[in-house]
Amino acid sequence: MTDTTPVSEISVTTETARELGLTDAEFDLICDKLGRTPTYTELGVYSVMWSEHCSYKNSILQLKTLPRSGGRMLVAAGEENAGVIDVGEGYGVAFKIESHNHPSAVEPFQGAATGVGGILRDIFTMGARPIAALNSLRFGEPDTERTKYLVKGVVHGIGHYGNCFGVPTVGGEIYFDRCYTDNPLVNAMAVGVLRADRMASATALGEGNPVFIMGSSTGRDGIHGASLLASREFDAQTENMRPTVQVGDPFAEKLLLEASLELIEAGVVVGMQDMGAAGISCSTAEMSAKGEVGMRIDLDKVPLREAGMSAYEIMLSESQERMLVVVQKGMEARAAEVCEKWDVPFVQIGEVTSDGHVNVSRHGKVVANIPAQSLVLGGDAPVYVREQKKPEYLELTNRPVDQGPNLHEKECTEILTKLLASPTIASKRWVYEQYDSQVGDNTVIRTGGDAAVLRIKELPGKAVAVTTDCNSRFVYLNPYRGAMSAVAEAARNCVCVGAEPVAITNCLNFGNPYDPEVYYQFAEAIRGMGDMCRALNTPVTGGNVSFHNESQQHAVFPTPTIGMLGLIDDITTVIGNAFVNENEHVLMLGWQRSELGGSEYLKTIKGRVTGEAPYIDIDEEVRLQRATLLAIRSGLITAAHDCSEGGLLVALSEMTFGKGLGATINVPFDHNAGNVFGEAQSRIIVSVPSTALDAVRDLCAANEVPLTVLGTTGGDTLNIKGLVNQPVTDLRAIFEGALPSIMAS
Repeated sequence: MTDTTPVSEISVTTETARELGLTDAEFDLICDKLGRTPTYTELGVYSVMWSEHCSYKNSILQLKTLPRSGGRMLVAAGEENAGVIDVGEGYGVAFKIESHNHPSAVEPFQGAATGVGGILRDIFTMGARPIAALNSLRFGEPDTERTKYLVKGVVHGIGHYGNCFGVPTVGGEIYFDRCYTDNPLVNAMAVGVLRADRMASATALGEGNPVFIMGSSTGRDGIHGASLLASREFDAQTENMRPTVQVGDPFAEKLLLEASLELIEAGVVVGMQDMGAAGISCSTAEMSAKGEVGMRIDLDKVPLREAGMSAYEIMLSESQERMLVVVQKGMEARAAEVCEKWDVPFVQIGEVTSDGHVNVSRHGKVVANIPAQSLVLGGDAPVYVREQKKPEYLELTNRPVDQGPNLHEKECTEILTKLLASPTIASKRWVYEQYDSQVGDNTVIRTGGDAAVLRIKELPGKAVAVTTDCNSRFVYLNPYRGAMSAVAEAARNCVCVGAEPVAITNCLNFGNPYDPEVYYQFAEAIRGMGDMCRALNTPVTGGNVSFHNESQQHAVFPTPTIGMLGLIDDITTVIGNAFVNENEHVLMLGWQRSELGGSEYLKTIKGRVTGEAPYIDIDEEVRLQRATLLAIRSGLITAAHDCSEGGLLVALSEMTFGKGLGATINVPFDHNAGNVFGEAQSRIIVSVPSTALDAVRDLCAANEVPLTVLGTTGGDTLNIKGLVNQPVTDLRAIFEGALPSIMAS
């Protein structure tokens, strides 16, 4: 036996591989790659690295069909820890969204908290200082103690980590649907600003360069979080999986942030990567493979917080607040000085080699010696194309929906108040007041606009808009059209504050990819997302795939969450979504269609999720966004609001809540439910001063966008003739009071 032939601690068989989530064929492939039977530690490393969560083995071929380059992108999709967009004058904005669904279902506080911590590390390992966090959350109906427990735990976890770390949580969305009862979705997004010439890479280079572990010590928390907890359905054993949920320390992460940024600024960093999913296994393999080098790692030097940890446990631990750093040889003392200043542990655990292998020793013996390329996405990890089948349920759900008779005032008012009180539409103040949204002093708009707006302090006058969006009911009813709508709505929300949409990140939450109907949903959603992104010139900078979001009782709606970034060149042109002045015209820009499919009206009033997802035309959407953005940037529009959940009447109501300013509206089409509560796409409600009306008409005409005059602002009542006549304060009280009442019951 040579010194590089690993010593196996436990006998390994095909059955061992199955227990770790690998197939028989994958075990045979591992043996072939190594030319021998793997050690138990090696098998553990392969099990996490070849899990769907790390390798994207069931999704990568679909993902490669998305537009993944071009526009303002500074790095290609998937090349680094996060996407980076050029914002001019040598600066970039890094942003990314990821899931922490399964951990949050098992332990909601820590699952959500560590989701925030992980996404923040993805941002600052690139040299970007985080300026904002967002989230997209999905829960079951809040009529069970289980759902209330999950909501309270997740919200507390997000608020605790973000507030302690010192990053403002500025936006997000929350949906409630029965299908998320057992498997909530917790998607966390972060945004940061960096100097383009100081951007760090997750790449190992330079034979002999020392490899350090920086940050917290390693324990047994999170072991197999990637391969088991994030890559399987929930069942009766889920409660026993609490040890696989990581535990976070936001104060340690704040110190890690400052040390990381100073190390990058000092020029001592060759490469740096967060130890997230799969811990040391992932960071050593991915950094080595990307640099076409190897690493020699001595696990005896890894700081441990638990006694008796095996090589297997150390390699697979997902303990939080840790980085793997390759330092330029000769600069070790300078790096140690920086880390000592910030009281961040900094220990050399190995060095870069030239043989392309991750060579791992424990107690003086080699326990793993694996070709790095055999472990990673884009290397020799297996890639699959799964069977697709159009879901049978679509034959039942996609039947035409009756748009209903014309509504009278009493009936319409009752429907509107029920919709305003539905947990998906109702104010989320109860949630966002638990988040610090102003720390850092970058926040321009948090809740007063369709997207959050953050100033870029390094570039006076410039700002970014950020939002997360996805109506998963639409994707359930038509995966292609629903995913198109998710991208379009995210872009529309950026446009409504005066931002040019420039790029997206995505978090693709689906069920079991081995189910042909689920894989059909996934493939069609990717197709729809790609088509709309190409039309809007918003390339996909990266993101996350989360499969196996289902339990024995419920399969979640397919939920491709879109995180959109928009740019604002002149911060003085930013507008909100509330009426601000008396006697202004209220207009609808876009196409009115009577459509109830997948609407909150059907779900809340009729108790059904059915129909066809709303029609969307790519060319119409592009023209609407172009005309609206031009009008806002020309100072012609004083408020803009996307018409989405709840339809026209809910959108109009929401525009009165910000300032308490009412409106008198005449809906110039049939007053059926499909027209007033339907969720037809490509519509934006705006308010315009009389002096600007003709100019807005001209812009719309030039872009072939319909313009409908609805009424005027003024007073303290929302008077929609023949449909609703209610004081704004009464409607707002229903809207604001619903969620606190539900959560307190």
